Amino acid sequence: MSNILITGGAGFIAGALAKRLASDPANRVVVVDNLITGDKRNLPSNENGNVVFLQADVNHEQWIRPLFEMYAFDTVFHYAALVGVQRTLKHPVAVLRDIDGIRNILNLSVQFGVKRVFYSSSSEVYGEPVQIPQHEHTTPLNSRLPYAIVKNLGEAFLRSYQQEFGLNYTIFRFFNTYGPGQSSDFVMSRFLNMARANEDITIYGDGSQTRTFCFIDDNLDATLRIYNEGHYVNDVVNIGSDIETTILELAQAMVELTGSSSQIVHLPALPEGDMTRRKPDITKMSGVLNRPLTGLREGMYKLIKHVEVCAE
Repeated sequence: MSNILITGGAGFIAGALAKRLASDPANRVVVVDNLITGDKRNLPSNENGNVVFLQADVNHEQWIRPLFEMYAFDTVFHYAALVGVQRTLKHPVAVLRDIDGIRNILNLSVQFGVKRVFYSSSSEVYGEPVQIPQHEHTTPLNSRLPYAIVKNLGEAFLRSYQQEFGLNYTIFRFFNTYGPGQSSDFVMSRFLNMARANEDITIYGDGSQTRTFCFIDDNLDATLRIYNEGHYVNDVVNIGSDIETTILELAQAMVELTGSSSQIVHLPALPEGDMTRRKPDITKMSGVLNRPLTGLREGMYKLIKHVEVCAE
């Protein structure tokens, strides 16, 4: 049996990953989350008797050391982090505390012989774009905000621990992933909630800033192939879509697809943290996925139908 630790496993992406991994009885999946931003509804069921959940904060080493002692993890997915643009802007010191969690996970992984650590980094490490598409090894990292700086620092930790201790890693730089189970801290789910309630959909600035939106199944299929097939060891992989959409276009599509009477209202632009463009180079991701990505409108339709069924 493979012993797998997922930190932040009650979060949206990590929870969906935990469910996929727990569906294989050959895996024991240990999930840790402090539930500050996570939700127990994202946790996998224990129908195979192979899921363990602990409410704990990885930033405190004494809370997670016993898990390493008990389960001798083969693999760690370190996805725990304080997330959400507004939350991280308002609480920058809390974001910096995540550095302790990164250090704890890597120290314990070295000490207890973990074979590979997968780390959830972010498109935020690129900062304002100086190269489009944003390639993992040629685009300069232009981090400014505490959240982005901590993600960038986490990447540096992994490279350093590999060089000094031989701890293998893979870094995932996630670009906006959406789908069932995502909290309203993120633009897709926020727009959907507003549209279903026929409330004004608020946009910061003129809405010309672009993002790329990756459906959760595309994210999971790519990351699990990289995990299962041993791709991109000690490397960085962008995980996302390469189709740019303006925030205004996203709001308009949400109104159309939900049949909402919502009006689109423009708010003053955010003083910081709202980058003008994001578009990843997804050559690596596409190579392992080996199928077309889910189109934006198709993914939005799946999300809307899921929410409507859950609301019945």
